[in-house]
Amino acid sequence: MRTRIISVVNQKGGTAKTTTVLNLGIGLANHGYRVLLIDLDPQGSLTVCLGHDFPDELNNTITDLLEGIKDESPISCETVIRKHEEGVDYIPGNITLSGLEVSLVNTMNRERILQQLLQQIANGYDYILIDCMPSLGMLTINALASVDAVIIPVQAAYLPVKGLEQLIRTIGKVRRQLNKQLKIGGILITMVDNRTNYARDISDLIFDTYGNQIKIFPQSIPFSVRAAEISAEGISIFEHDPKGKVAAAYWQMTQEVLLDER
Repeated sequence: MRTRIISVVNQKGGTAKTTTVLNLGIGLANHGYRVLLIDLDPQGSLTVCLGHDFPDELNNTITDLLEGIKDESPISCETVIRKHEEGVDYIPGNITLSGLEVSLVNTMNRERILQQLLQQIANGYDYILIDCMPSLGMLTINALASVDAVIIPVQAAYLPVKGLEQLIRTIGKVRRQLNKQLKIGGILITMVDNRTNYARDISDLIFDTYGNQIKIFPQSIPFSVRAAEISAEGISIFEHDPKGKVAAAYWQMTQEVLLDER
C-alpha cells in the first residue's frame, strides 16, 4: 500500500488531539502497519506522551530536519527518528518549532517545507500521523499542504464546536490553493461525558450541522481520568487501560480509519 499521511488538527486546545495521534498510531501499529508519529507542536505534548518529560531539553528534533530543508543543508533522518516500545517510530518536537515558524515567513516555497521532508521518509512507512499545533499558523498550513487527509478532534462543548467553521474554511482554502488531494477524514467527538444532556446535545448539534457533508466518526471518545493519566506514563491507552472504555473507543476508531482505506 502507498503511504497514507494524516494530520490531526484543531486550532483549539484541549480537544484530545495529541491523545488521538498517539492512540490511533499505536492502534494501527497493533494491526501490523509501519507507523511514524510526528510532533509538530512547539508544546511538545506528543513527545511528552511518548516518554520525554522535558522535551525542550532534547536535541535532534523535527526542527532540525525542517531547518535542514529550509537552508538547503539537509541532515540524516536516521539521527532524529526514535522508536517507542509499543511499535511506532516518532520524531519529537519542542519549543524550537516556534522560532522555526517565524523564520518560515521569509522562506521561498514556505508552505511546502514539510512536504519535502515527508517525501524523503514516506517510503519506510504505511502511515504517518502528524500532531499539529493548536493554531492555524504556518506549521499547520505546512501539514495541511502535505497530507492526504485531516482528522478533526472536537471537544463536546459549545465553543470548540463554534470554532469548527473557521477550521473547515481554512481546510477548503488549502485544498483549492495548495493541495487538491486533501480531504477531511472525519470529525472525532472527544471528551464526552455521556452522563450529561449537554454532551449529548452538543454531539447532536455536530451531526445535524456537518453530518451531511463531512464524515463523523460513529463512536465518540468518552471523558476518562484513566485517559488523562497516559501523558505521565509515556504509553498508550491500550497499554495503560486495555479493557477501559477509551481503549475500546480508540480501537473502533482505528477500524474506521482502516475501513476508509479499502
